[in-house]
Order: sequence, then structure tokens, then C-alpha cells
Amino acid sequence: MKKLVITAVVLFSALSLSAAGKRVVIVQTNSAGDNVHLIDPATNKVVGVITGIEVNHGAAVAPDGTRIYVSDEAESTLDFVDGKSLKVIKKVKLSGHPNNIAVGKDGKRVYVGIIQAPGGVDVIDTATMTNVKTMPTHGSIHNAYVTPDGKFVVAGSIAGKTVNVFDAKTEEPVWYLDMGLGVRPMTFSWNPDGSTKWLFVQLTDFNGFAVVDFATHKEINRIKNPDLPPGKQEVPEGSDPSHGMAVTADGKTLVVCSRINNYLYSYSLPDLKNIGAAELTGKGAGWVTLTPDGKTAYVANPVTNDVSAVDIKTMKEVARIPVGFVPKRNTTGILQ
Repeated sequence: MKKLVITAVVLFSALSLSAAGKRVVIVQTNSAGDNVHLIDPATNKVVGVITGIEVNHGAAVAPDGTRIYVSDEAESTLDFVDGKSLKVIKKVKLSGHPNNIAVGKDGKRVYVGIIQAPGGVDVIDTATMTNVKTMPTHGSIHNAYVTPDGKFVVAGSIAGKTVNVFDAKTEEPVWYLDMGLGVRPMTFSWNPDGSTKWLFVQLTDFNGFAVVDFATHKEINRIKNPDLPPGKQEVPEGSDPSHGMAVTADGKTLVVCSRINNYLYSYSLPDLKNIGAAELTGKGAGWVTLTPDGKTAYVANPVTNDVSAVDIKTMKEVARIPVGFVPKRNTTGILQ
């Protein structure tokens, strides 16, 4: 009887979770074509496709799992997608041609990097589905982010070679930093109280990343990715040698893409020692996202039109998942 009760509880819990409909997905955009693919990290299979968004660039998932947001390069819009039906329900006109996006921690705003001059970060109200303002930047914007504590919006400019930081509450600039080279992907580490500790910045023509102290607004280190082992050759594909980074949820590991090496590297935090290297069979290494448990990385391969799943513990590629044409940005989310 006791065993039956336990079994019933387990089944009830599983059914409750299923009824809630919550599921982790990897959202993979495809920069050539009109579809966005959803990957189930439990099976490494494509389980959903969003259609009708030509030249989709950045993606973000609402914290409550009800929507997916995608920047639409063809129409210069931010497209609202229903998280269940995967249908586009609204296209919000932007101030210019967009690149990557980020959603606020409370889900009330989506921040869209505007790459078309003069650039800026468009602020989209998710309740009214309107473009409410453009935050001014030093140069046009490639990628926009929200710090892990949700307090700041951070935007990087290739043309302006700057990191631009805004207060998320006031939506006003608070500081910026000239990096000397074009600013590409970024990610963050954090202090025990949750505040941002370091900003990791990838740069044009540099196979590695810079480390910026968020409190002092100063660069404190620049780390070059490892040289290739003897007998291995560089991959002359992609505009940047190193493009795509992420930090595991426990804050202990930084993973870094090297396009030119065709590797995913791992670094321990906070000492920034190289602790692993995954050679990819897919080619391009254009972006990376992590599962919420930090166990698996998903690397977009724009050359081979697929996504590499990499086990973080062993730093081995464990799967390659076919997606659309020229997959670049990806993100992790939990859908209802």
C-alpha cells in the first residue's frame, strides 16, 4: 500500500508538471530563411518550428513562458510569438534595422539592439506591445543584454567600439566604456549578493575575450583562447575569431566559442583558467547557450546548418542537431 501511495504521488507530480506544460527549450534562430527552431534538450530533437519571420536574428523567452520574442531583420520589427501555438501574434515596428535582443528580468520590457545608424536600444513594452523609446548609445548596437540581477541593460557597439550601460529602472545611460575594438558578444559573472562582478567582452579580430570590472568600469584582463593542437588547422570562416559566451548557473564555469579554432572552451571562475576544450564537428561556432542546470551547451554552427550539443563536464560534443539555414543566435527558455 505504501509503495502504491508513493507511486501515485510520483505519477501525480509528473502529471501536474505535464499539465502545467512547462518545458525547457533551446530557441535557435536561422539568419537565412524564415523559420526558428525549438530544440528539446532532453532528446536533442527539434520539437517546434516558428515560421514567417524572414531573416530572424535574436530571440528571447518571456520569464513566464507565455511568449517568445524574435527580432525580424526583413521587416525591422520585434515579433511577438505565442509560446503554445508558436504563431506570430504581433509585429512591433522598430526605429531601425535590428540585431540581438534581451528581455527584462520581470518580463515587462524587451530591449532591441539597433544596428542601423545612428543606432540605440529600442525599449518595447510587453503589456501594450508598443515601442516606447530608444535609449541613445555611442555607436549602433549589435547585441543587447540584461545583467543577471535585472538592474542594468548592457549594449555593445561594433562601430563605436563601446560598451553602453543603462539603468533598467530609469532607462537612462549610467556609463560607457571604449574597448578600442568592436564589441561583439558579452556575458556576466556575479557577486554572492547577485550584483554584477565582471563583464566578459568578445572583440573584433581577437580570439578570446576581455574582462571588465563592472563596479569600476575598467578592463582588468584580456584572455586569449588556446592555440590549436599540432596538426589542427584554423577554419577561415566567420567575421570574428571568437563569437559567443555563457556562464553556468552556478557561476563556476565560463564557456567561450572560438570560430577560427572550431572549438568550445571552458574556463574556471573566478581564476579564469582554461579547463577544457571541445572540438566541434559542426562548423562555425557562432553562438552558445546553456541548459538551466549548466550541464549542456548548445553551439550554433552557421556553416554546417546545425547545432552542437556539448557535455560541459567532459567537454565532448554529444550530438549535432540539424536546423535551418545559417543558424546564429540562440537562447534557452522555459515555455508553459
